[in-house]
Amino acid sequence: MKDLLFFNSMLTPKIITAVYWLLLLMVVIGGIGSMFAPWGFSFGSFFKGLFFIVAGGIGVRIWSELMIVLFKINENMQKMADKS
Repeated sequence: MKDLLFFNSMLTPKIITAVYWLLLLMVVIGGIGSMFAPWGFSFGSFFKGLFFIVAGGIGVRIWSELMIVLFKINENMQKMADKS
């Protein structure tokens, strides 16, 4: 608890995992909604929804990994500072 209160331990990397799964769920629901929407159902909207799921999933993963990399850099810099 002391580490969290004095910012010796980062809380955000743990939250990023939950945010990743939440965003991925939203992408899948949005893509499925776009694929089978009652308004303007056509052959092209199915592929737009499928593209949204694939591209959105990749985009969410890239964003999450970039955020985690920033925190890993911080963690490694702290280790280097503690050694000297």
